[in-house]
Amino acid sequence: MVRKEVKTNAMRLLERLKIAYRQHEYECAEFKDGMQVADLLGLPRERVFKTLVTEGADRNHYVFVLPVAEELDMEKAAKSVGVKALAMLRITDLTRVTGYIRGGCTAVGMKKPLVTRISAKAQALPRIVVSGGRPGSQIELAPDDLLRASNAQYADITL
Repeated sequence: MVRKEVKTNAMRLLERLKIAYRQHEYECAEFKDGMQVADLLGLPRERVFKTLVTEGADRNHYVFVLPVAEELDMEKAAKSVGVKALAMLRITDLTRVTGYIRGGCTAVGMKKPLVTRISAKAQALPRIVVSGGRPGSQIELAPDDLLRASNAQYADITL
């Protein structure tokens, strides 16, 4: 029996924008962090990026995409979006804000456009891997294509 490919909002948006991507899938019965995902897929951790959603002191939401083995520098991140301070969004609010669930959140195809910054470290890589829009699915694409699809900017956002 041939398994039907399941398209996510992120994949549909990439296809609408005519952006080439490669899908990677893995078994996911429970939440896996980005480093576990990289290891499961046999990919170098520096090429696999996680998507973090924050809330600013101004009550707006901001998205940051960074290598899975690195930490978000809250001061640099806040400065990059022009707010005084940021706090991580509560997991219970993630679906309401983004339309995605934990382990499947990606900067592409969110419920509504949010200000997004991608780690400047992505610029040095020919391709990066980010969540495909659901747990168990990752998409590989050129960093500039992710930038375009998420209407993002590059910024120095890691510790």
